[in-house]
Amino acid sequence: MQESITWVGIDAHKRSLQFAVLEGGQFREWVIANESKAIRRVARKLVKQATGEVRCCYEAGPLGYALKRELEAAAPELVCEVIAPSLIPVKSGERVKTDRRDARKLAQYLEAGLLTEVHPPSEQDESVRDLTRCRRALKGDLMRARHRLAKWLLRRSVHYTAGKKQWTGMHHKWLRTLSFERGSDKVVFDQYLLAIEQLLERLEHIDAELKQLAESETYRAPIGWLRCFRGIDTVAAMTLLTEVHDFRRFESPLQLMSYLGLTPSEHSSGESKKQGSITKTGNTYARRMLVEVSWHYRHRAGVGAGLRARRQGQPAWAIAIADKAQMRLCTRYQRLVARGKPLQKATIAVARELVGFLWAVIREGEQRQSDAN
Repeated sequence: MQESITWVGIDAHKRSLQFAVLEGGQFREWVIANESKAIRRVARKLVKQATGEVRCCYEAGPLGYALKRELEAAAPELVCEVIAPSLIPVKSGERVKTDRRDARKLAQYLEAGLLTEVHPPSEQDESVRDLTRCRRALKGDLMRARHRLAKWLLRRSVHYTAGKKQWTGMHHKWLRTLSFERGSDKVVFDQYLLAIEQLLERLEHIDAELKQLAESETYRAPIGWLRCFRGIDTVAAMTLLTEVHDFRRFESPLQLMSYLGLTPSEHSSGESKKQGSITKTGNTYARRMLVEVSWHYRHRAGVGAGLRARRQGQPAWAIAIADKAQMRLCTRYQRLVARGKPLQKATIAVARELVGFLWAVIREGEQRQSDAN
């Protein structure tokens, strides 16, 4: 009997998994609980009943890559893909949506080759990626905690005049000298200040962990190459590496720019050509970090003490690429601003071009390591 491929669409939820198995033009369907024991059992069942290869898919979402890893671990012959939801074809006239229909649609589109797979990171990369995302969440919490305290002090007519900037070491010393007559005010102030100090301590702990990981064998070399660039230190480098997690899957810088959502949107037809703002698709965390880094290129090109220290011991070819990037991007920013472009647009343009230089330094470094081995 001629072997055929069994196509499996999975509509995955927190408590249940809807399976639609397409083989020979016929569907078989069932629902199981989203539990490890049931997942292992159904994976073995799919492989046992199939006459050939088994290919499964489900939409990327809150379940992450755990379901994919469980299925493939239970049945090594099975292949499971995690699909980008935003790139699934949608029929404009379709008004009915159910779990059963979604699972069937995934199986049919997988068979037709109309789905786009999300490249899965390794478990190590995913773990470090979550650490950098945890840090960003804590930074957001710290900003909100500082705003609460600052606005409360403003309502009490307490003003900081000893320095120009708040939240410096001098400002924290000044905060600890404050006292209030009413007991309720003292409780509020102590709680707000305690929240800030606790968040700062937690951030220090995460930064120390990221620094230790950056010095490990896995990340030491690429982190060093990226830190040669202006505005990129350990946290930014770890964020970019773990969010992209494999630069080799992008054959050109343009593909990486598109993945990060930094390319212009376009709506053209016939002789009409209209370009809009950037697409903002793909990885939000990496794109946001790139934009933050790109603001450093609004200043004149130069190598400060911090950048010089980061470049110590790094290969000359990586420093050369970083210097080339700095000269071009600083000039690019100034020219765009001189032409009347808004500062935000100029920064986005710099971020898009910076992606090309980062892609080049990582690919060059990996190629040199491969040749050396």
